[in-house]
Amino acid sequence: QVQLVESGGGLVQAGGSLRLSCKASARTFSSYAMGWFRQFPGKEREFVAGITWNGGDTGCVDSVRGRFAISRDNAKNTVYLQMNSLKPEDTAVYYCAQAGTMGWTRTSNSYVYWGQGTQVTVSS
Repeated sequence: QVQLVESGGGLVQAGGSLRLSCKASARTFSSYAMGWFRQFPGKEREFVAGITWNGGDTGCVDSVRGRFAISRDNAKNTVYLQMNSLKPEDTAVYYCAQAGTMGWTRTSNSYVYWGQGTQVTVSS
């Protein structure tokens, strides 16, 4: 069983930055792709960004391109989401997830393990 623990969420003003971290408990972390998802109130979870097992390829949803960046440090079993130029519409609960594959996907069903989520609130 893999445990994922997110941190770094909070309240920030529009235009500000936050960096989310997600630490995995398993040594197999470096073998699998990771993703960040977010969930707005009353909506289904949506894909934000993904990264391959070795960090060689990343992708993100259009609404965050140029503002958010995903990265990973396999030596620390940690994946990050750097969020810049935050907007009120980025307010959501953010989840990290570990895929069952080496490559990332946008599909939540491809992710096996999930963190508990961290709240990000952007005030206008």
